[in-house]
Amino acid sequence: MKESLGDKFRMKDLGKISWYLGIQFVCDDNVIKMNQTKYVEKILEKFGMQHCKPAYTPCNMDVNKVCISSSESKLADINMYRGLVGSLIYIMTCTRPDLCFIVTKLSQNMTNPTTSHLTMAKHVLRYLKGTIDQCLTFKKSDESLNLIGYCDADWANAQDRRSITGYSFQLSSGGPLISWKTRKQRTVALSTCEAEYMALSAATQEAKFLLQLLEDMTGSTSINSCTIHCDNQGAIKLVENPVQHQRSKHIDIRYHFIRIEVQRGVVQLNYVPSDQNIADMFTKPVPKVKLCDFSKVIMGV
Repeated sequence: MKESLGDKFRMKDLGKISWYLGIQFVCDDNVIKMNQTKYVEKILEKFGMQHCKPAYTPCNMDVNKVCISSSESKLADINMYRGLVGSLIYIMTCTRPDLCFIVTKLSQNMTNPTTSHLTMAKHVLRYLKGTIDQCLTFKKSDESLNLIGYCDADWANAQDRRSITGYSFQLSSGGPLISWKTRKQRTVALSTCEAEYMALSAATQEAKFLLQLLEDMTGSTSINSCTIHCDNQGAIKLVENPVQHQRSKHIDIRYHFIRIEVQRGVVQLNYVPSDQNIADMFTKPVPKVKLCDFSKVIMGV
């Protein structure tokens, strides 16, 4: 690939990658590790948290119950909060999928943050302090590559009643994540089943993109389908039985995109119990034990 690119562009071969935009790449025998340890250390020092007490979860379990009253004091330095959350977004996007839920939640309060939001953001820094050496670990495997996805939704957010979509993808059952996302749904879902159905549609869009990307990178169509795991059997049945009835006829046509992809065989849906669905950590806080178990999977440990 280097030779073909060199024929078209002026290039200089710098050897094996070691650093790129604050991300360290450690290449050992059949293992590649990605970490942002140095970057995290700089962020902790920048915000005066280098000597803080470590935390072992990204957020408290009651984070969704934090009620922001009109009398709560607003932050005097909004730019400081924005800078902190911006740094957390970069860490989460590059190497730390375990921060996805809480960082997405913090980023929804950029215009008018309060002291509670700052406390939550500093809790994330404490978590980074305690898990500073975590890294994405890619190992050579005899297992054939298969795109595997997990999808979940948290119905009816406490503040605006819109549900939360979360999904992740990996190339092997024991490999680290290659894509992850937490986002608020555009419309209000009327049931858990409907929220999960819309989350499945969003995950299918990402699966289509990743399949096309893999084809462009490898020049092969050997990976031409994806299995998405979901913990809601009602949503799976709604996809497999495309019949309009009273409870689903109002759903926007854009979400029915998934039905076509399932019929074409591009996406297969599989039920997984909630305690085994790693996308659960992208839609809500999870306890320490569950976080540790899921982190081993998403980081490829």
